[in-house]
Amino acid sequence: MLFVPASQPAMIAKAAASAADAVCLDLEDSVAADEKAASRVNVVRALQELPFGRRLRLVRINALDTPYAYRDLVDVIEAAGDRVDLVMVPKVDSPRDVAFVDTLLTQIEAACRVPRQIRLEAQIETARGFLHLREIAAASPRLDALIFGPGDYAASMRMPSSGIGERDAYDEVYPGHRWHAVMHMIVAAARAHGLRCMDGPYAAFRDAAGLERSSQVARALGFDGKQCIHPAQLPTVNGVFSPSDEECARAAAIIDAYERAAATGQGAAVHEGRMIDAANLRMARTLLDRRQS
Repeated sequence: MLFVPASQPAMIAKAAASAADAVCLDLEDSVAADEKAASRVNVVRALQELPFGRRLRLVRINALDTPYAYRDLVDVIEAAGDRVDLVMVPKVDSPRDVAFVDTLLTQIEAACRVPRQIRLEAQIETARGFLHLREIAAASPRLDALIFGPGDYAASMRMPSSGIGERDAYDEVYPGHRWHAVMHMIVAAARAHGLRCMDGPYAAFRDAAGLERSSQVARALGFDGKQCIHPAQLPTVNGVFSPSDEECARAAAIIDAYERAAATGQGAAVHEGRMIDAANLRMARTLLDRRQS
């Protein structure tokens, strides 16, 4: 998923033709206060005029404790709601935040006869959001994904951090993974409710090795993908989160070995010197399903 500032029309056009699976037109942190209104116009024009192809079209509104969020929804959805796939809600603190956006979208969709329901993504970026993750994940049938926001989460928790999503001296000194608790909880809440889960961005967009390591950690924890802030990050992220040919071949072989054993009445089989059972079968099928999606 590629972020692009809604204040930069030329960048939006490049993002719409990029290698991203999804493009997020950002009205929040990347847009200055005095550019919010003009940026909404840019978003509407881009949605109406640019060919995004098969890429998901997202709009990130401003936080609900600002004076901008309701106008983001009204101005953009009333004018181009039929072109919006998802609305990203930042700094979600409680299920009430999700419910508020759901209610407002329902009214706008009805008034403007938007032909399909717009989905939601909730960014978990605060201490309160972390504590209410289970309730947030169940807050609305519109909810499609949970997203980790490492920068604002660090600020909310008063955790020192020298960069967004980057490993620094504090990570070196901590005897473990500093973000494990919140990242693991996001994945667990998402899986329990059939949602996608996305890791937050890696700010040092010229640090390819650091981005790859960050992406591998997120994939190891079960995340579906990662937010990007620069097109140059897309090949690395796509490479890490796409199952390799070798992984798929191994998964297919495990399924074949298990099914052959099951045909003879066995509940387990042996593959490459390891016992495999129904749990291995589920893991293998999950990986192949990911390749096909």
